[in-house]
Amino acid sequence: MSKVHVIGAGLAGLAAALSLTGAGRAVVIHEAGAAGGGRCRSYFDKEIGLRIDNGNHLLLSGNTAARAYIAETGAAERFHIPDQAVFPFLDIKRGERWTVHPNPGRIPWWMVLPHRRVPETRLSDYLDLIRIVRCRDDTTVADSLRRGELFRRLVEPLAIAALNTSTAEGLARLLGAVVRETLMQGGKACRPMLPKEGLSEALVEPAVATLLARGAEIRFNSRIAGLTIEHGAVTGLRGPAGPVEVDRSDAVVLAVPPWVASELLPGLVVPDAFEAILNIHYRHAPDSLREPRFIGLTSGTAEWVFIKPGHVSVTISAANRMVDEPAEAIALRVWPDVVDALGPGAAMKDAMPAYRVVKERRATFAATAAQDARRPRSRTNSATNLALAGDWTDTGLPATIEGAIRSGRLAADVILSV
Repeated sequence: MSKVHVIGAGLAGLAAALSLTGAGRAVVIHEAGAAGGGRCRSYFDKEIGLRIDNGNHLLLSGNTAARAYIAETGAAERFHIPDQAVFPFLDIKRGERWTVHPNPGRIPWWMVLPHRRVPETRLSDYLDLIRIVRCRDDTTVADSLRRGELFRRLVEPLAIAALNTSTAEGLARLLGAVVRETLMQGGKACRPMLPKEGLSEALVEPAVATLLARGAEIRFNSRIAGLTIEHGAVTGLRGPAGPVEVDRSDAVVLAVPPWVASELLPGLVVPDAFEAILNIHYRHAPDSLREPRFIGLTSGTAEWVFIKPGHVSVTISAANRMVDEPAEAIALRVWPDVVDALGPGAAMKDAMPAYRVVKERRATFAATAAQDARRPRSRTNSATNLALAGDWTDTGLPATIEGAIRSGRLAADVILSV
């Protein structure tokens, strides 16, 4: 039987492998690291003595590809999904708290109720969101909307989180694609999906188990260092144990970061400018934690604070401006925001607790017009039996979990159509 070699066991590679094995194809996954998940994984950190996620990712119930992936791997019970969409926020400078609370249906009557929307906003402000949804050109987020309270307190934090790029440079149409599939579908599509344990337990381990049950072979610590392409088809891989033959009836899915893809396929045009993400994990045991939760921050250094078992985790996106600062300086700078976010009833100690700063220097491609133009399609001209996958490929979405999973599904479709 012909087989498909999937290079990379991040979410894009795992999603591709799920589609391929679901269609009855034999799959071999080659992963350079010791575990799958890529930038979406969990590990035990000796510094704070806890199992943590390398980063924080917020899935929403409107992420259809992610929901299908979770259902296929039987992992739905590993997520906490509230009955309603509620997004708590805190303005650090003003000390003001509020919640954005969309109603379940598609008719957004929540926008007319002051206690459900952003403070100091009017209904007419929300009508401006239609501009983002309809945007198809290279307009930036900052140029697409008026700079009022809605922009500062909701659009900007959501845009930076989704695009990992400043609103002055980030593409409105990429943000519009996210808004179209979530907020514009009503509150039922905006419910946050938070792992009850960690990202690996929720998104990686169930997928690996499903693939193994279907007969897939997964080779960890197996870095593919080169491809042999002859007469328009991949005929071999260069692995750690030597050459791996690829039959003419076999296929390859390349699900690696863009800089690796360009090394394996000289001449391939890929995004080459990136934005960093900082994640700071503080050891802290909340007095009561029935389920994981989060809060968005404005006018501070931190942007999102996630309260998890045994620790509090902070995300700072579009962090090129801070990534070279010493870890201790970053942790000290962010800790006051965490104290404010958790509030006076959190029994915080005066001293900053044990922490871990995780720096993802090339977390995502910069969601600018120039970089978006460099995103290749899944089908490549390099070889007829080769497809590309990754959140950096041309999915129409920014570099998110949803985009990564969709890219894997698209790559599998390319292979299955050959």
